[in-house]
Amino acid sequence: MDADRALLIPRGELVRGSARTLSEKLDQLPTGTARVDLDMSGVYFMDTAGLEFLEVLRDHSRRRAVPVTATRWNGQPRRILELAGLDTTDPLRSPALGDPASPLSSAVAREREERLHVLQEEVEQLRQAIASRPVIDQARGILMATYGCSSDEAWHILREASQLSNTKLRDVAESLTSCAAAEGTPPPEEIRTALSRALSRRSSR
Repeated sequence: MDADRALLIPRGELVRGSARTLSEKLDQLPTGTARVDLDMSGVYFMDTAGLEFLEVLRDHSRRRAVPVTATRWNGQPRRILELAGLDTTDPLRSPALGDPASPLSSAVAREREERLHVLQEEVEQLRQAIASRPVIDQARGILMATYGCSSDEAWHILREASQLSNTKLRDVAESLTSCAAAEGTPPPEEIRTALSRALSRRSSR
């Protein structure tokens, strides 16, 4: 607090649940708060839940009749605002998402909304890839130790087995690491067959 002004500095990610946390924080502000400013420079990731975050700020501004700003957007969150057709200097100056004058009501903004959806899918795929990395690396290590292949060869074997069995790469890797455990179970037949074919192709090269 600075006199009758509240400065909030969110950090990290704006994802599901952030809007609720913000609402609780705003409700805790003193009654005499005449202005609320948010410094968004510490936020490095935002998904579509960040748009709900903005609506909470707008609602607080309407209910309390106080000015609210959200400035200093950077990186990926700023890109999300651009795709949503919002003012990247302060998106709270843009029309609310449900208003007839909202940028999201225009044909161009609808296209932006579609691009935003594609971006969110890409972000989710990236997160899944990061989460899958440890088990895939373990499976590569098993293939390298068992068959004396290089790291790149092990990667190609896993990928080929995934394609041949029409199974996600992570699932192939999990089956292989589970099989290598002390009381592991063998992979499903389609994965065993695909791994055998992939290994055979490597041997014949």
